[in-house]
Amino acid sequence: MTPPPAPRIVSLDVIRGVAVMGILIANLPAFALPEAAYFSPVAWGGSSPADVATWFATFVLVEGKMRGLFTFLFGASMLVVIDAARARGDGPARVHFARMATLFAIGCLHLYLFWWGDILTHYALVGALAFMATRLRVRWLIRLAVLLIAVQTIQSLMGEMMLIASAARDTPAHVAQWNAMATAFGRPPTADMLREIAATRGDFLTGVGWRWAQATDPLTLLPILLAETLAAMLLGMAGYRSGFLTGGWPRARYRRWAIVCLGLTLPIYVALAMLTMTHGFDMRWVFFASIVASEPIRPIMVVGYAALLMLAIRPAGALTQRIAAVGRAAFTNYLGTTLIMTFIFSGWGLGQFARWSRADLYWLAPATWAIMLLWSPWWLARYRYGPFEWLWRTIARLEVQPMRRAPLS
Repeated sequence: MTPPPAPRIVSLDVIRGVAVMGILIANLPAFALPEAAYFSPVAWGGSSPADVATWFATFVLVEGKMRGLFTFLFGASMLVVIDAARARGDGPARVHFARMATLFAIGCLHLYLFWWGDILTHYALVGALAFMATRLRVRWLIRLAVLLIAVQTIQSLMGEMMLIASAARDTPAHVAQWNAMATAFGRPPTADMLREIAATRGDFLTGVGWRWAQATDPLTLLPILLAETLAAMLLGMAGYRSGFLTGGWPRARYRRWAIVCLGLTLPIYVALAMLTMTHGFDMRWVFFASIVASEPIRPIMVVGYAALLMLAIRPAGALTQRIAAVGRAAFTNYLGTTLIMTFIFSGWGLGQFARWSRADLYWLAPATWAIMLLWSPWWLARYRYGPFEWLWRTIARLEVQPMRRAPLS
């Protein structure tokens, strides 16, 4: 007999809900514009004052931070599942690795069938490694995370040095290095972007073929982002074990952490944005601001956001309950966002890829948020899990999970 679901931790659901809604803001350029435009407005999508202002706001407040927040929650949620497995007498390793294997398979389908920006496969691989840290105490989780952040920063700095060295483009190797980096951070050759546009506006199979040939596979991405992602998961575990993410701290302590963390990092991000704009979105500055300089300060800002959200949560409030429902169905909302956006921008749908300005993209966010906030509580009032959460649990457990809620007696 399948045991009833464990009681929900509202704060985890709310922060996860905010993160998945914020990830939409971060990902809109990646859904709608050529890949290089994700980091740089001069690559595609317009560089009008409205477009640059939109880039500025998302760079300072959203880029990388919502993914970091979501990764924090992924680490915390891992411990929730593992602790529940131990309490039931199940093998926590078996439960965890079955979940990660299923997530990896679903992520591969997401990556190749729909969108090159999938993060699920990467989470599955890093989450499998993170299992080794699930018994560590809070202070060791934090120490290891800080070490990994330092490693990631050094790795990114080496990338910056390679970029600076190749800027002259005076040898074939330097030209190749520069052009490879321009695919993500600069201005790729127009012909390359036109091929990407044609493939994305093509039919479904054309898009699949393009992603199969062009998308970075999960194993290639692993060494690039391993330290950063694992550090965020470990900090999420520490946040859960310490009570930070579960409401176990006094409000005054959350307030201090929010003020200090955000007060420290927001001015730095504003300065980085201004420097990048001052240098005309030169690729070396785009990479430095978005990658190198962000590595050590992004986790601090994510902690500040989490502390601020802990202060804002009102368990009995209608908005809190709706956002918590979004977080409970975060997997479905994440994948559902891909389906909506790829329908709008891909050739098998409305074919709007690379037709919108950067600023205009963000009109889609309120409508998509409204869908999340309306369907999630309606669905979860009737069913135990979101559709994709149910699929994930069913495959991982090799047992069809009960879906409908028992009627009230």
